[in-house]
Amino acid sequence: MKPTLLPILLAFVAFGSLHAQDSCESPIVVIEGINDGSVMAASEIPLPSHCMGLNGGELFGWYSYTATYDTTMTVTTHLDANVGLDTRISIFSGTCGSLVCQGFADDDGGNFLSAASFAAVAGTTYYIVFDSFWGAPNTTSPIEFEIHQGLPVNTGGGGGGGGGEPPVYPTLITFDAAPVISSGYSECIVDMNNDHLDDIVFVNGNNIEVKYQNADATFTTQSFNVGNVTNGPSWSIAAGDLDNNGYNDLLYGGGGGASIIMANDDGSGYTHFSDNQYIFSQRTNMIDINNDGILDAYVCHDVDANVYYLSDGNGGFTYNQGGLGENGGNYGSVWIDYDNDCDMDLFIAKCGSDNIDQLHRNDGNGNFTSVAPAAGINDGTESWSSAWADYDNDGDMDAFIGASSTWNGSHKFYRNDGDGTFTNITEGSGFDTIPGTGIENMPGDFNNDGFVDVLGMGGNFMLNNGDMTFTPADCPFYFGPAGDLNHDGYLDFFSENSIYYNTMEGNNWLIVSTVGTESNKNGIGARIMVNSALGSQIRDVRSAEAFSPMQTINAHFGLGQDTQIESIHICWPSGIEDVINNPSINSHLTIVEGSTISVDEVGTTNWTVYPNPANDVLNINTEQLFGNLNYRITDQTGRLVLSGLWKQNSLDIQSLSAGVYVIALQIDGEWIPKTFIK
Repeated sequence: MKPTLLPILLAFVAFGSLHAQDSCESPIVVIEGINDGSVMAASEIPLPSHCMGLNGGELFGWYSYTATYDTTMTVTTHLDANVGLDTRISIFSGTCGSLVCQGFADDDGGNFLSAASFAAVAGTTYYIVFDSFWGAPNTTSPIEFEIHQGLPVNTGGGGGGGGGEPPVYPTLITFDAAPVISSGYSECIVDMNNDHLDDIVFVNGNNIEVKYQNADATFTTQSFNVGNVTNGPSWSIAAGDLDNNGYNDLLYGGGGGASIIMANDDGSGYTHFSDNQYIFSQRTNMIDINNDGILDAYVCHDVDANVYYLSDGNGGFTYNQGGLGENGGNYGSVWIDYDNDCDMDLFIAKCGSDNIDQLHRNDGNGNFTSVAPAAGINDGTESWSSAWADYDNDGDMDAFIGASSTWNGSHKFYRNDGDGTFTNITEGSGFDTIPGTGIENMPGDFNNDGFVDVLGMGGNFMLNNGDMTFTPADCPFYFGPAGDLNHDGYLDFFSENSIYYNTMEGNNWLIVSTVGTESNKNGIGARIMVNSALGSQIRDVRSAEAFSPMQTINAHFGLGQDTQIESIHICWPSGIEDVINNPSINSHLTIVEGSTISVDEVGTTNWTVYPNPANDVLNINTEQLFGNLNYRITDQTGRLVLSGLWKQNSLDIQSLSAGVYVIALQIDGEWIPKTFIK
């Protein structure tokens, strides 16, 4: 996080030939230990993409080092000679023009210096690249950087300048990599032609290239010129339908502002919107903030209060700032329903000058209250993203918060206690054993066993054991957006110019695409619960997770060895609820809001409950007198929480926790349900 737009500028003193490091083809060869940097003059950008976002026009300094044994290698600028400077480091392997990011760092240790660590392989040449992201180098102030290797892998011990034995994780999830030729850069997997199959989106300046997934799992490529795009997605990208026309739009988060790319009414072209407001964008999302049935655009701001654009549904947007994340250091926003009241709340992973995480509770009417301290989740470890999911399948959302630096803490794992508070259960969870840091953290059931896993922490899988402990596993790529790219029911990834097809098999699955009618067209913000012999699983339909990419909007469920699904229950942002009984397993369902047997529509008897939401008493309102009736109340997991004989027009519900419930009355032998919120 930068405190100013005019940071101290980097510069390098000549080492060897003044500009010998102008390109990947002519890097300066450096040694283990302390090296002097040269004045940056190169304009060659590492390809296929830089490790971190770029504003455009940066200069680069190229260096190379060949590892002498398998080890953890660190490149650091945390040296006395660099006090007061501001550095970014990127580490690449591969060949020029086909580089792969291995590690990077920008601001850690409580200042603007950096240290990047990565697993180095003996005999491999690594490219160390400094860039002028924070300004062109126009001074002769010297900079130094140090390279050190830990002990060789499997020799044990520590020392040797730090590092020690790097962790070696087993391969528990397998992939087949398929290279993809494209004309742009992608961190976006989302349906772009309204067939609910996941497509891949590439962005290059004013151009968008979409690889549309076909029914036979091949792709058809089409390119679009948007024209005059002012802010590229150098920091993040999000997607969703901002005008309810059935085609997804894009939200670019750039270093100088945000751009909204709107699809026309048949998806055959795109137009650009930007109001030229300065936003040092970080994570972007789409969410219906004011619950009017239309998605809005939300943008984290690095150096000021966060920004959101309220959509009028016709391509017009109203700029707002503040109220949903004040001050600076806003990095990783994610919208989740943490309190089970069927509206989306906001969590912000924070970094830099204001690094205390924030949780904003939604009252369902567009009003938000900051509650992180009271909830016990106001963590101060620097983080760029978090991964929220129901990791123990108990009906509420838990949180993994990944550390981007360890100078003031490390990874945190929080259990949702179901009463609006969280308990830190990091110790013994497995997350406390992971030394790596990273900016990207994302949930997903990557092996379809019915328990949500995590990808992150610098490029590792953490596989859920089903008891709130996790087992680390190797990941063959650093990170990338996820979606089902061959509709086999398993989550695939796009990373490093390749599709990584998940080759796991043997477990069952379900994919749900939500189509809103009263709610926004994507159904973003809907809570989906799937009931099977394994238990109850929940998903929130979200636009954008982790720090920078856009994952599929489709809700993905692994079902392990279960052979049938009992029911699907959807609570939409509008309050409408749908229930699907006995749906097909191993299928991709498209569910339209209000089109199934809704718990608010079952039966013809005219009766309602009020107030809704209720506090301590629930009342019945009916046009006819039923007399004494049996009643039962179940929670979102289907668990019976109250039952008895309804003798009067009111019922004491003080014993119920806050949440969404279904009350059913037995009328003429038929159970007639209604939904209410406490």
